[in-house]
Amino acid sequence: MTCSIVTVERQLTAVIKAASPFDKLPETQRTARATLAAALPSLDAGPVGAACTRWTRPTGSVLPMEIGVIVRTSFAAAGCIVPSELPAGRAVHLSMKGGFENLPRAWETLFHWLQAEKLTAAGINWEVYGATEDAELYALLA
Repeated sequence: MTCSIVTVERQLTAVIKAASPFDKLPETQRTARATLAAALPSLDAGPVGAACTRWTRPTGSVLPMEIGVIVRTSFAAAGCIVPSELPAGRAVHLSMKGGFENLPRAWETLFHWLQAEKLTAAGINWEVYGATEDAELYALLA
């Protein structure tokens, strides 16, 4: 796994905000994604793109997240589904291959690389998922 610095464009998202203990992450993700999938057809958000999760620094063992999908246009909030975005700017990027069980190791690799390069993270991180369990990981730079 190799890290690089990339410039990313702002992408609009439809998300459900959640805070989950690490041991409940899969369950929290599945529940939010099922709710989102059921509601997406009724949102006026345009074509739906890839699934994503935006997160910030954990508080203890709880991870604050925005579980969602990339959308084409902004929309009005509908219950627990709210508009958000993946930010624009310079970010560290890592392509992860394999199952979701590899995410902790992939993030560890990305953050170790960031430290070794003496770069400062802004505290906004996200994952964009492919058709398989592969994922693109991003950490926005300060």
